[in-house]
Amino acid sequence: MTVPALDHMTLRTRDLEATRLFFETVLGLAPGYRPAFSFPGYWLYAGAEPIVHLIPGHGGAVDRNGEPIDHVAFRLTDYDAMRGKLDALGIGYSPMELPELGERRLFIQTPTGILIELVFRSATATTRSES
Repeated sequence: MTVPALDHMTLRTRDLEATRLFFETVLGLAPGYRPAFSFPGYWLYAGAEPIVHLIPGHGGAVDRNGEPIDHVAFRLTDYDAMRGKLDALGIGYSPMELPELGERRLFIQTPTGILIELVFRSATATTRSES
């Protein structure tokens, strides 16, 4: 049995609306069908696939020493266009260059502090598997 792809992620946030708007504005995701659960939330779609689920969570400081997920990464294209978009939106970012992987990365945060990594892979990048 193999895992061909990640299906979706569920993120808890203390501000559903601001987090939804962030993903819509920055990544172009769109809210779509979501079953009638007994709690509020959104399913955000990339095309026909609901890849980010947002549900209510409790605020508080992020403990990066604990076991919660540290960050979420999205593979995108057009590094320069994304930098321009982030600059225009006034969203700060930290760049990382990984020439040995043929990758450039931008780290951003949602309005509630969820760390998001944007990965841009060159056309000549090779895929490496970890042992």
